[in-house]
Amino acid sequence: MKRRDLLTALPLTGYSLIVRAQDQPPSRPDFDRIAPPRNRRHAVAQEPNMTLVELQADVFIAGGGLAGVCAALSAARHGAKVVLVQDRSRLGGNSSSEVKMHVVGANSHKGRPGWREGGIVEELKLDDAAANPQRCWELWDLLLYDKIVSESNITLLLETTLYTVAKKGPAIDHVMARCDKSEHLYRVRAPIFIDCTGDSRLALEAGAQMRTGREARAEFNESLAPEKADEETLGSSLLFTSRDYGKPMAFQPPKWARKVTKEQLRFRSTNSWEYGYWWIEWGGNRNTIWDNERIRFELLAITMGVWDYIKNSGNHPTSANWALDWVGMMPGKRGSRRVVGDHILTEHDLLKGDFEDAVAIGGWPMDDHPPGGFDRPDLPPNTVLKTPEVYNIPLRSLYSRNVPNLLMAGRNISATHAAFTSTRVMATCACVGQAAGTAAAQCVKARVGPRELARDRKHVAALQQTLLRDDQSLRGVRNEDPLDLARQARASASASAEEPGGEAAKALDGLVRDIPGKETHQWTGRMAAGGAWIELRWEKPVAISEVQITFDTGFQRELTLSSQDSAMRGVIRGPQPETARDYRVLAGGAEVAAVQGNHQRLRRHRFASVTTDRVRLHIAATNGSDMARVFEIRCYS
Repeated sequence: MKRRDLLTALPLTGYSLIVRAQDQPPSRPDFDRIAPPRNRRHAVAQEPNMTLVELQADVFIAGGGLAGVCAALSAARHGAKVVLVQDRSRLGGNSSSEVKMHVVGANSHKGRPGWREGGIVEELKLDDAAANPQRCWELWDLLLYDKIVSESNITLLLETTLYTVAKKGPAIDHVMARCDKSEHLYRVRAPIFIDCTGDSRLALEAGAQMRTGREARAEFNESLAPEKADEETLGSSLLFTSRDYGKPMAFQPPKWARKVTKEQLRFRSTNSWEYGYWWIEWGGNRNTIWDNERIRFELLAITMGVWDYIKNSGNHPTSANWALDWVGMMPGKRGSRRVVGDHILTEHDLLKGDFEDAVAIGGWPMDDHPPGGFDRPDLPPNTVLKTPEVYNIPLRSLYSRNVPNLLMAGRNISATHAAFTSTRVMATCACVGQAAGTAAAQCVKARVGPRELARDRKHVAALQQTLLRDDQSLRGVRNEDPLDLARQARASASASAEEPGGEAAKALDGLVRDIPGKETHQWTGRMAAGGAWIELRWEKPVAISEVQITFDTGFQRELTLSSQDSAMRGVIRGPQPETARDYRVLAGGAEVAAVQGNHQRLRRHRFASVTTDRVRLHIAATNGSDMARVFEIRCYS
């Protein structure tokens, strides 16, 4: 290939949406950096009508679902220059308006109250709840887009598909991606690569070891595994939405729709109609990648048949005024390839759940589905094995065993089929994405690969402490950050502002969430006429230029975006009432930050260094609660 002019990759300009005191107004992304003027374009011999663009990054990420979004944001916020490639026009994967699947995770919908994930996925959910009370899916798409393009260290390439990898020895040297809409070919070089594609396309092109299908029961002694190994997995689904139009609405199914009978729905309820059914599932006994178009057709045929049954069978007469207002055209995929890492998560790991290199949590039950999906009406649509507690996911399951600079995040992490049936859900994928992105940034800074990072206890401890500082939920890991000056302080609170069990000292105990039914780890103070305050004091003055606060955002409740009415029961689509709304931070009596209208859990305030022996957080108002609540205060120089 003829050598082309090198177009230096500069990140899109903008500002970080991490909450900071010094946030700057956003600027327009500089698209000319990735789309040079026509007179600077150069064709590629094999693709004479395409333009080659050279990009250089610290971290390349393929796949813009929630795992990819969280990986990109976490890596970028830790200083890495990121190129994020997404093969569709929007971000979010199965959570986007193209599929409309609600985000679930460790709290098991409402089955494990109190274990909602922290970190970036919580930030996204809180922003969406506050700005999108009307539950508009396209506004969720827009939120994710805004977060990515407003982050100055990220270059986003939408509608761009990775198609090949070039290697130097066992490691990836660069990748090639193409956008036919802009007629661009991209060659992207980076020291670290992350596969968030779900289908492991980057890993496939890089020659990574992978697994598909279900392991034999004897291989790992898993109760959910079949007696013999096979290539079957969970199928894909299509959702629909409908509403009551207040007048009779007829439905005539297309000729290719299936004829669905009451017997076929013996284990599948059709008593609510606003949000379709996850059990409209098909294709787990086929190749969910190669047969995607056939799977789409069958899912549409089943969907039309189910809606025909609801409207025209006579068994649901109250559906007369209901009509479809959206039908998914993109199969929401569950299973395909899984990349093999240094550790393969198993059913037993999820039941035990402890690892020294823990970087994320899961907690959705192992939720297996018959591969035949809707074509197996004789079987219940799923089999559930609930884990006794949330479990930790190790770093060793997030990088490739044989490609030394490849990480993975999402449903393609290193796991058996049985373990995958739990780790595949999107809130878990998002947390794994945050872990992988943070690990990638640390690899770049330390000039080591993911395996070297995982084998060095100091590196692992530093990674865990960084994740905790960013509000990532880890089971059994405390704040031991040596740079956190608050760990040397003592806490007190305003008069009558310490509820029994919610003493001020709990804001310094190293944990940022309550353990449901067992332990509380937050300061709780009753709001008086002037509000409530909590103060940290040091024996000797310290120099402080950053204060970080973790508020309560109601982890005991579900928080998601869904069109399913039952899933939204108890969900507050707005700022969460427990969260401090208006507050001030004072260092040595001088105000260093003042906020009104807060709805976020994690807030960081940076300011000119102040030498003082005390820092006070004064909460003037919450978003509805009569109690001030703070999980943690950190201070840094």
